[in-house]
Amino acid sequence: MKILLTADPELPVPPGMYGGIERIVEVLVQAYTAAGHEVVLCAHPASQVPCRLIGWKGARSQHWRDTLRNMLTLTRLVYSERFDVIHSFSRLAYMSAAFPLKVPKIMSYQREPSLQQVGKAVKMARKNSLVFTGCSDYIAKQLDGTAESYTIYNCAPIERYVLQEKVEEDAPLMFLGRIEDIKGAHIAVDVARRSGKRLIIAGNIPADKESYFNERIKPHLDDRIRYIGPVNDEQKNNWLGKALAFVMAVQWNEPFGIVMAEAMACGTPVLGLPFGAVPEVVQDGINGYLCQNIEEMVRRVGDIPAIDRKKVRQVTEQRFSNTKIAADYLDLYTRLIDRMN
Repeated sequence: MKILLTADPELPVPPGMYGGIERIVEVLVQAYTAAGHEVVLCAHPASQVPCRLIGWKGARSQHWRDTLRNMLTLTRLVYSERFDVIHSFSRLAYMSAAFPLKVPKIMSYQREPSLQQVGKAVKMARKNSLVFTGCSDYIAKQLDGTAESYTIYNCAPIERYVLQEKVEEDAPLMFLGRIEDIKGAHIAVDVARRSGKRLIIAGNIPADKESYFNERIKPHLDDRIRYIGPVNDEQKNNWLGKALAFVMAVQWNEPFGIVMAEAMACGTPVLGLPFGAVPEVVQDGINGYLCQNIEEMVRRVGDIPAIDRKKVRQVTEQRFSNTKIAADYLDLYTRLIDRMN
């Protein structure tokens, strides 16, 4: 199979630190090249992948000139070569010239879709050639009535994370993500203080969120609540594995939250608030606790030791592993190719 994958132009594949979509694209590139498929990736020109790389000319996905540049790059490619499937994790607009072609096209959304754009794309595309996926039911179901859509979850590359079956009695809670209000680092601080637990906070501070960090996080830092900055994959494995629980205290409708899968790959349960896809990932008493509010989250900290960390890992392997997700997408490719032939 000859597969064309695309990623947004801002970050390389794989990303150095933050970059959820790019991590999913890397998983697919690695899996499909290892299986003998021919893979071509359109992405940031600094990407390091074991396949043919076409670097985007436009570096900004939200800039109209760069959008035109990248549309042109993709158009030249799909009209000069024959692909069995085109799978986009980048802008839907980049595929515009390919809509009339018979080749199966998949647009994967890791964020809230624009139903107006989706509707236009469906009208422009050859019948049955364009479908959509969401990284959760929360995302995919938004497309109901507008386009053909499927849920294929995000994943963690399981082999990079080590199961920690036991943690220290005074193991800390963990928060990992961008340090901004919608991600809920301040709530993790509150939960740690009220439950008497230590807390490790990791992640990047966006330039426009420094005041949030200085006002809501920094005043609480001491020997029990620590901020360690951004972490790479090796550090992430180490810190997540040592944690009593991962605090998913999001204050917005998170489309998936790959960090939950990464934590659970280490055997670490998740304490989550019920926004976006979190209720689809967290199963009460099995891989964590779904909490309705901060008060319940504080209470549930005391229940975490009852959760079997081996079971947490097993559930992650079954539902959110790189092997599972790569196989799910490949199955979708095959079904679309069969129906277009």
